[in-house]
Amino acid sequence: MVEISISDGNAVFEVQGMDRLWSLKSYIEVPLSHITGAVIDRDAARGWWHGLRMPGTQIPGVITAGTFYQHGRRVFFDVHDTDNTIVVELEHDKYNHLVVEVADPQAEVAKLILAISPHHN
Repeated sequence: MVEISISDGNAVFEVQGMDRLWSLKSYIEVPLSHITGAVIDRDAARGWWHGLRMPGTQIPGVITAGTFYQHGRRVFFDVHDTDNTIVVELEHDKYNHLVVEVADPQAEVAKLILAISPHHN
């Protein structure tokens, strides 16, 4: 699971607990100006194939965590429960998408959309 905070013009995606080990990341910091959108997408982490894993962990139906190359794009995953998955779309960044599990998908998407709205007017 990931906790999201907004600070100093950045969104910080902090990987929680043992997921740090599985994903090989403790956090990802992204300038708000690089975020183009955020949506709830329960299907984004479903299925057994998420691309070429580099590095990360994938046990279908249990966990998808780490960096994956998918259709020429670099995607970070940290998902156990696909029902709580959001997708954060990025541009001009190391990743093209962040596919992460959060405690409250509606609240986290709303937080991100509100935070980026001044940057996209």
